[in-house]
Amino acid sequence: MRIAVNTRFLLKNKLEGIGWFTYESLKRITVQHPEHEFIFFFDRSFPKEFIFSDNVTGKVIFPPARHPFLWYWWFEHALPAALKKHKSDIFLSTDGYLSLKAVLPQVTVMHDLAFEHFPEHVSPLTAHYYKYFTPKYAKKARRIATVSSFSKQDIVSLYDVAPEKIDVVYNGANEFFVPLSRPEQDKVRGEFTGGNPYFIYAGALQPRKNIIRLYQAFDLFKKKNPGNIKLVMAGRNWSYDEAMKVHAAMEFKDEVVFPGHLTRLGLSRLMAASEGLVYVSLFEGFGIPIVEAMYCDVPVITSNISSMPEVAGDAGLLTDPYSIEDIADKMEMLYRSKALALQLVERGRLQRIKFNWQFTADNLWNCLIKAMEE
Repeated sequence: MRIAVNTRFLLKNKLEGIGWFTYESLKRITVQHPEHEFIFFFDRSFPKEFIFSDNVTGKVIFPPARHPFLWYWWFEHALPAALKKHKSDIFLSTDGYLSLKAVLPQVTVMHDLAFEHFPEHVSPLTAHYYKYFTPKYAKKARRIATVSSFSKQDIVSLYDVAPEKIDVVYNGANEFFVPLSRPEQDKVRGEFTGGNPYFIYAGALQPRKNIIRLYQAFDLFKKKNPGNIKLVMAGRNWSYDEAMKVHAAMEFKDEVVFPGHLTRLGLSRLMAASEGLVYVSLFEGFGIPIVEAMYCDVPVITSNISSMPEVAGDAGLLTDPYSIEDIADKMEMLYRSKALALQLVERGRLQRIKFNWQFTADNLWNCLIKAMEE
């Protein structure tokens, strides 16, 4: 079988959520299925490290597709021609897009429908594109994979897709995310926070991640709990001006640390040396940092909405993300109770077993096989 794959999000040193899903699943699938041929379609030049095995061929389809007009051209003109040229049997797209013009079986991975719930968090043109094309992709797909039961139900409800057509394929956690010994934790704290304890946020600094309320909650927490604990914001800054203004107005703004760009190893060490992850997004299709924290034996505070209760299970301290007071209260509970922190860590060791990249690869492969057999 000749399997074509959209690998636009395999970007050297720039892998994020979709990129990591693509990387971790495909590097396993390609190696474990040498009897099949894989054609990776990139939209720009690519490093050899993304050609995972001898049965993988990389091809560049121009133009680079990072704008709605170019998305349309890439998926509806350039891609169908490439699929036909390379005699592909099935097409897998790991970023939610598909080709409406291509005639072969197609599988798409829809990570979330955040744009349906928070269209204001993307540009108007992007929101229009997503709202117009994504329902069409859902109908066109032979099968859909998504990363949580919550997202599956969201797709079913909003796009009237039969639930039998959708497979839940959970994310995993990078192998670097492991616990650190106490001396190693002290070394990391010495490097980033002057030896002081800290809560950590991991993820992009953008509106859907509820950054403003996190800053306000930390300020409130510090007013009630004077001490040396800090907040480390480990994520890519989207030039989020409103959040920057809120940070500048914080009473305890100097207690917020921005470590800058981090490798996966660097982020894992920073995570593992923290007092707890505070991940209070307004919406998530999954929420990989929750699982990464569990693999680091770090307790988790997360939102009580969308997919986050599903991923955290009973190992997360759930909070109302719209309540600054509730977020601050949960931080205080975790800060003051070592027994609670240990209990959450123990529960996390059980919950995290559900999530690993080998399971992701296996379930995504099963979704592909079902699409070929239907």
